Amino acid sequence: MTVFILVSGMFTGTHIWRDTAARLTAAGAEAHPVALTGLEGPGAAPGDGTDLETHIEDVLAVIDSVGTAAGREIVLVGHDYGIHPALGAADRRAERVGRVVYLDANMPRDGVPALAAVPDQSLRERLAGLAGAGGDGSAGAVLPPPAHDAWPLWGSTEGVAGADLDRLTALAAPQPLGTLLQPLRLTGAVDSVPTTGVLCTGNGTSIEMLQLLVGFGDPALRALVDPRVTFFELPTGHWPMLSRPAELTDVLLRAAAGEGHRLDPVDAEQGAHRRQFLLDVPDVPRERHGTVDLYLPDAAEPRPAVVLVPGGPVPADARPTPWDWPTLSGYARYAAGSGVVGAVLDHRLHDLADYGRAADDVAAAVELVRADPRVDADRIALWFFSGGGPIAADWLDAPPVWLRCLAATYPILAPLPNWGLPDGRFRPARAVANAGALPLVLTRVGLEMPEIAATVEEFLSAAEDCGADVEVIDVPRGHHAFETRDPTDTSREAVRHAMRSVLSHVGRHDTP
Repeated sequence: MTVFILVSGMFTGTHIWRDTAARLTAAGAEAHPVALTGLEGPGAAPGDGTDLETHIEDVLAVIDSVGTAAGREIVLVGHDYGIHPALGAADRRAERVGRVVYLDANMPRDGVPALAAVPDQSLRERLAGLAGAGGDGSAGAVLPPPAHDAWPLWGSTEGVAGADLDRLTALAAPQPLGTLLQPLRLTGAVDSVPTTGVLCTGNGTSIEMLQLLVGFGDPALRALVDPRVTFFELPTGHWPMLSRPAELTDVLLRAAAGEGHRLDPVDAEQGAHRRQFLLDVPDVPRERHGTVDLYLPDAAEPRPAVVLVPGGPVPADARPTPWDWPTLSGYARYAAGSGVVGAVLDHRLHDLADYGRAADDVAAAVELVRADPRVDADRIALWFFSGGGPIAADWLDAPPVWLRCLAATYPILAPLPNWGLPDGRFRPARAVANAGALPLVLTRVGLEMPEIAATVEEFLSAAEDCGADVEVIDVPRGHHAFETRDPTDTSREAVRHAMRSVLSHVGRHDTP
């Protein structure tokens, strides 16, 4: 018999598992929601010493209460914050645990507190200050639960019925700060335990996105290609036990049986981002100026420039960095071969918290390009790719007169629900209302990841409402990064079309 031990996330207690636990029991399994100290309702009293270790002990108590008869396999399920005490307990009882399920949860690491997984970055910074102000600064302190309309700050509420959201709010408990600030300590024993990730696509994560990130060579994700690691997707928000209890039950039972999708091992040298660009482009002169590469046309007089902004986040130690990827250098060489300066920058977008400094890098790169005597400083285009898309908001909000065009290719045009970015910035879908007459060229792929496609549709809807000048170029059978993944005639024509449009706006009309 499979024994599921269910560990809830921030502000929530055993009540959140009511429907899922009942369905698991009806399917012939056992289900044991864990009562985490201080989180069993709004009147709970955590006590001054409640920290992550307290919650690990809560989970261990349930593990130890489960019989050890043959045929009884324990599956630990950690939702959101709950994966931290679940993983801590599994590390100490690795011989008893058959599988750990990460339910829309991050990947905790030894020595890192749960605070690192809090979506709201500004809140993370404020709470981190407590840890440095005399001990952990958290004795007896709590984080108040969200108000009814603030739950989306902690994860998408997509699919949660109004009555369930009311109940979630009414039963929410303050989160003891010690549970967020105390580092998780792991011995490594849990590394031998099979795992399953359940990804809620409505909250901004998918199997395809993980596979793409693995291809970038992120060392933190190497363990995900282990054959003992499986994945499932649920088309819902961050609280599937409320929005999709039947589907979640099915997924948990299948996970316990070892089912699920397995990621393909990818050598970083063979990742999709490293494949050949789909067009033959000329080998033009390239100059490296700090963090900007200039690809230069054969011209005597100053020419317009197209500044290409890579996506991300990409690990800081990934090599080569995006400015050397065939896609970005391919576009830049194509632009230079068409008579304009192509520029690619190497920004510092290595983590979701880096958007501010990456935006600073883009602004500095643009000024460097405009200051070059071979560039016509009054005819500049900015072209954003993938995760670089949110930075476009700065330029849409207040377009300078010399910015003749803004392009975006398979972009993310609003922060994904689990990113925790502030509402006021990095949201092109909001900023487009201020774009005025700035020409916009958007390349959209038909096989886009749903969580990204939703941001594009949000942007286009906002653009239509405000009458923005948007040209949409569709690649119906194209994937994210289609220039190296889908070398078809349709894809090639989409790239040519986009370049023709961009260069026409900066004053160059002879692009093939």
